[in-house]
Amino acid sequence: MEKFDAHEVAEKIMAAVQKEYKELKTLNVMILGKTGVGKSTLINNMFNQKMAETGVGKPVTHKIRKITKPDFPLAIYDTPGLELGGENAINALLEEVTSEIDKGIRSGDISKAIHCIWYCISTPSHRFEQAEIDFLKEFLGKTTEYDVPVIIVLTQSYSKNDAKSLMKEIEKENLPIVNIVPVLAENYDIDEEYTAKAYGLDRLSEIMNSVIPEAVQKTFVAVQKANLELKKGRAQAVVATSAVAAAATGAVPIPFSDAAVLVPEQIAMLGGITAVFGIPIEKGTIAAIVSATIGTAGTTVLGKTIVANLIKFIPGIGSVAGGVISGATAAALTAALGEAYIIIMVMICKGDLSIADLSTDKGKKEVTKIFTEQLKVKRNHNGEPIE
Repeated sequence: MEKFDAHEVAEKIMAAVQKEYKELKTLNVMILGKTGVGKSTLINNMFNQKMAETGVGKPVTHKIRKITKPDFPLAIYDTPGLELGGENAINALLEEVTSEIDKGIRSGDISKAIHCIWYCISTPSHRFEQAEIDFLKEFLGKTTEYDVPVIIVLTQSYSKNDAKSLMKEIEKENLPIVNIVPVLAENYDIDEEYTAKAYGLDRLSEIMNSVIPEAVQKTFVAVQKANLELKKGRAQAVVATSAVAAAATGAVPIPFSDAAVLVPEQIAMLGGITAVFGIPIEKGTIAAIVSATIGTAGTTVLGKTIVANLIKFIPGIGSVAGGVISGATAAALTAALGEAYIIIMVMICKGDLSIADLSTDKGKKEVTKIFTEQLKVKRNHNGEPIE
């Protein structure tokens, strides 16, 4: 029997994660708004990296700054200090912004095009100024021509009633925008007794994901941290694809000297899920997750050895007939592993489970319980749950 090596598996998963990231197209978001509207807070609470504080800012034009991070497929085109002071200033800004959008489109490279624009207005300002209306009307005329979606984000929306009032004012202008989204990007202490809870980022991310090009949706889901449901949905799609591939492998013989054929597909699946959730790519971290997810339940799921006490959990299987595991069983094992891994990722993202917990007896028991529960789920021949 081959010995299970979590670090060896972790290295392979890390390589799979890196492969996933390399294949992601760069997502480009342009953000406009006056000084003090909370663009930095918005950016840093939407994405996995603190782009506005630690990103490497590179001037693109006089008024536009491109913010990127190494090995992170996101670029923020920021217009720091957008002030609408006079017709000449407005025209100059319009020229620079539209020129940048045009340049990206003409490049023919999806990773250089602007995919979405946020126009930020501070809710506490209580007004939609005529200068902004004039600017937006002219600006939106250009972006509509380029087919770039624009979302108005009402930032610093401590009061939902104030946000609704401002929304009504903006809606009167019938602007060709995707939506108006009130957001409070992080909790705000009103006084010692009351804290306004953050809200709106999940809705902003859901709307944005629905309007950006399909080629960068995968990137957006991976780099954003505001909407776990988007991540779960994308990760479950990865599991479904992997389970179907495992089913296609079919009738794998025991003692599984040949069962390693399952390994690459499941390694790729775990790498894909890890990339979606944005878990830090460190060998020790991945090894801890792998060991807790797989090692505690027997090394079976990676195809190294399939043991009877694991197979018996799968409904409709009971035992391994004729020394062969069917494609349906392979799909069920793969789906159970993937779904359990997703649950662990969600718990880590929510703070309900830490990486350190995975090395404790309590943490390992919790992971084993999650995995066993997934094994007990009735599934069809492609590993999909049966109601």
